[in-house]
Amino acid sequence: MVRQHYSSSSINKKNHLNVIYRSSEQGATLIVVLLFLVLIMLAGAIAVKQSNTDLKIATADQIHTVLLQSSDSANQKLETMINGSPESEQYKDVTSAAGVFGHFLLNADNATNEFIYCFNPRTKKYLTADATVRQAAGGYWSSLNNGICDYTNAGDYTSARQTVMTQMSVTTTPPDANAEAFGQMVIGKEVEDRTSKKFQFDIRATSALPAYSEPKVSGDKCFGQTSISANVATGKKSLNDCMLAATTPSKMLYEQADVENVSSSTVCIPFGKGTLNAKCVLSTTP
Repeated sequence: MVRQHYSSSSINKKNHLNVIYRSSEQGATLIVVLLFLVLIMLAGAIAVKQSNTDLKIATADQIHTVLLQSSDSANQKLETMINGSPESEQYKDVTSAAGVFGHFLLNADNATNEFIYCFNPRTKKYLTADATVRQAAGGYWSSLNNGICDYTNAGDYTSARQTVMTQMSVTTTPPDANAEAFGQMVIGKEVEDRTSKKFQFDIRATSALPAYSEPKVSGDKCFGQTSISANVATGKKSLNDCMLAATTPSKMLYEQADVENVSSSTVCIPFGKGTLNAKCVLSTTP
């Protein structure tokens, strides 16, 4: 029988190598685990950032829609009143001397004024008593300054939710040097006739969400600023620029409208429908 003898020193050397190998193995595993943790954290951060971006896009789209609908609603209200029957109360209101259009139609001296009112579908705020009439040279026409929207007043919001506020600005369109000759005249009317002239108006409906950010810059309330860039005073901002500086979500909807001063008439010949209008019959009383 052959016996083999192993020295203790060789056995200890093998054990020492095994320990070194296992330590290296454990270090590599730790590095791999850490790399996976970093990748998971990066994936989570990217997912959160993407979610926030998607939320901001959705919110911005909702704000855009709400503001656009509010401005369009204010314009439609004005169009409905002026395009309605001349016999209706609303038509008579807006074309009267105290109305938003009558202010310009019935007095040529008011051509450069800016008629401002805070739109509220529940009240009549298109008359001078509830309006601000700003003069191009500065100051207010007849000291009227009641139409500026006040974001601290619940009654100036378009709805009871107190979310959106819409301010209207109406001015006559500045004369165009290249305009067609007699283009401002109504076809079929005499030049001397008071109702022969038609007017073109610039209508600006500005809607904002004061709850997101106070519409105020350096002590100046944005709704108190003019919408007409040419009328902005030195050191001041226009309504749009003020809203931008205040980071208040806002949108201005601009449109031009032609308005004719309709003359009243009486239909005398019913063409077989009903009886002759009594206003067309001459009186036989001496």
